Amino acid sequence: MWSQPERAVRPAASETRTSLSWRRVKWGAWALTSLYVSLLSGIVVGIQYDYINPFYSTTAIDLLVPYGRFFRSLHFFSSQFFFFFTCIHLAAVYGMSEKLPYREWLKLCGTLPLILLLLFTGYILRGDITGASAGAIAENIIATIPLLGRIVDDLFFSFSGSGLRKVYLHHVITLDFFLLLCAWYHLRIYRVDVREHGALIASMLLFSVFVFAPLEPEQPGATYIAGPWFFLGLQELLRYLNPFLAGVAIPCIFLAALFAAHPGGSRRLIFLSALALWLGAYAVLSGIAWLR
Repeated sequence: MWSQPERAVRPAASETRTSLSWRRVKWGAWALTSLYVSLLSGIVVGIQYDYINPFYSTTAIDLLVPYGRFFRSLHFFSSQFFFFFTCIHLAAVYGMSEKLPYREWLKLCGTLPLILLLLFTGYILRGDITGASAGAIAENIIATIPLLGRIVDDLFFSFSGSGLRKVYLHHVITLDFFLLLCAWYHLRIYRVDVREHGALIASMLLFSVFVFAPLEPEQPGATYIAGPWFFLGLQELLRYLNPFLAGVAIPCIFLAALFAAHPGGSRRLIFLSALALWLGAYAVLSGIAWLR
């Protein structure tokens, strides 16, 4: 007589375990492993790279350097994986981070825009049409910042005055330093044995053998050039809003909500809802831009 209720309860428990199984994946370890692969492959690519002639240098790496295209692809895709796994890791451990000090929460959240900046400067350093267009758009957006626009542009970009020299220095030194600084508290207590993630490393190696990192030559007469995948939504926003609102104010709204959504905060649900709405709208705009 009691067996029927037991059979009715078990599927629900099994379903709950299935729905939470993605949280059990070691996303943080996967993110760090991807970062290590990105750093090592980046050293190989950086030795051959010349920021004075970026497009020629990138093309030469692909065509002339032994296994150059493979290492450039490995660096490109492992960096993308690092960002994806970091985002998923943050979502997976969010509910278990109530006791994390607010200061450390701010630092960890700060790693996300730093990683995006590393990806973005990597696109610019390719020197192809996508990187050049994205860099020009970013420089024009920065110029709209009241009072600080010219200073920030001179500090980070200044293409007309120094080419890609500053972008290259920030990509290989400054941004990496601040990323390490923001994640240091987390890294001290989190150790990863890369030998346990041989399957992930092998997957990235095989993926980079068969799928090449993008490199787009100049397209004479082109009226629309799509930027990096994470830049598409902002690029679409620029069609409807002025550069300051689209490129500065709206991204800052996302960052402010992220910083305020501490897992132990009393209003975290409000900020999480705001983040979900922002990401949903940005995904729609990115889809529109991708279909153009």
